[in-house]
Amino acid sequence: MERFLSEDFLLNTAAARQLYHGYAEGMPIVDYHCHIDPKEIFEDRRFENITQVWLGGDHYKWRLMRSNGVDERFITGDASDREKFQKFAESLPRAIGNPMYHWCHLELKNYFGYEGVLNGETAQQVWDLCNEKLQNDPAMSARGLILASNVAMVGTTDDPCSDLEWHKKLAADQSFPVRVCPSFRPDPALNIHKPGFVEYIAKLGQTTGKTLDSVEAVCQALSERIAYFDENGCRAADHGLDYVMYREVSSEQASETLRKALAGQAVSREEAEGYQTALLLHCAREYKARGWVLQLHFSCKRNPNSRMFTALGADCGYDCIAVTDSCSATYALMDALERENNLPKTVLYSLNPADNEWIDTLLGAFQSSEVPGKIQHGSAWWFNDNKIGMTQQMESLANLSVLGNFIGMLTDSRSFLSYARHEYFRRILCSLLGRWIENGEYPADMEYVGGLVKDICTNNAVRYFGL
Repeated sequence: MERFLSEDFLLNTAAARQLYHGYAEGMPIVDYHCHIDPKEIFEDRRFENITQVWLGGDHYKWRLMRSNGVDERFITGDASDREKFQKFAESLPRAIGNPMYHWCHLELKNYFGYEGVLNGETAQQVWDLCNEKLQNDPAMSARGLILASNVAMVGTTDDPCSDLEWHKKLAADQSFPVRVCPSFRPDPALNIHKPGFVEYIAKLGQTTGKTLDSVEAVCQALSERIAYFDENGCRAADHGLDYVMYREVSSEQASETLRKALAGQAVSREEAEGYQTALLLHCAREYKARGWVLQLHFSCKRNPNSRMFTALGADCGYDCIAVTDSCSATYALMDALERENNLPKTVLYSLNPADNEWIDTLLGAFQSSEVPGKIQHGSAWWFNDNKIGMTQQMESLANLSVLGNFIGMLTDSRSFLSYARHEYFRRILCSLLGRWIENGEYPADMEYVGGLVKDICTNNAVRYFGL
């Protein structure tokens, strides 16, 4: 029987063990998409206790606790940090087969040296151990955790109206060698059909000093912000879409829709799609001109529990996989940009794993010599970043495209401990490749396959994002 979380965790063949320990394990991390606050990096935030660094803002853990019947007071409510940690510790052992169980124990082992198991009985021991280290070890700060994780680059997610103050300060700080790049996230300017749109257009207008009463004016404002982000090291943009849309309309039609929304009138789905398509095309052209990467996240159902959305707001752990027909629109969007030679490097992430195969066939229709794997199938995202989801995504990519050009894992997280997920991914990657070698499905040329492993772990992303 294999010991839990041994050094060969998930590495069930000799080839897998050789690939992981010989090639993957020491590679730097390029975390090109996350939600870490750059201010916390610059100020080198320290955490008083394990709850602050582990449970605060982590909707994965919140969902697990709710599924165990834990009262909301111990999740997002006014219970003490110690009480919240206890309730999580009591819930975790029931999550057998959930990647959360693996992530948590990898984090406890890697950052705190704890090699036991967390449960209700051990909670006090773990609480004391972690808090002693957080409070007394100088390396247990935001910067220290990043450096200890061998991170080479952090790609944050940033509002177009941001002044990027903390990115500028980090770029000027020679004492911190990790590259922290902003990423352009213009969703509020595109979400014409959602609450807060009118207020956001006013904010964008104030930021750029423009009157935004036409689609041309909004596009120009976004162009100015894109140029500003580019001057400050941005390498990528990210669009979080309910679904991918493509509906060509004239500039006047899109502007009329904008004016309706600004006047407080409801816009139809068709009108919203026309406006969104106009802005998406414009932004993509700007990204292409600057060599940026366009990331599209889609097929997520946001906040289906209206009662809890009213009580807690967004990003509290209530989102779900959505079944959307994004396939035809994605083809049309990319074709429109390709016809103009304006298709940027693009990463596609669907929250619905049923989309894997059509995404992987789309890749082959729009590749170019610009960079190997110009169009990417993004790493298994959110509800899919588990052993089965990662394996399925990579097997589909290998079956229908070129796995060796894959840009690999990202955390998509708000936690400074989430870099353990890169280890989890790398072990799963090496297990998959090792199985193919052991089965005689690929030559046992360990040096060559090891090079592929290094590329997928780090080197492909470095090339792809122009780092």
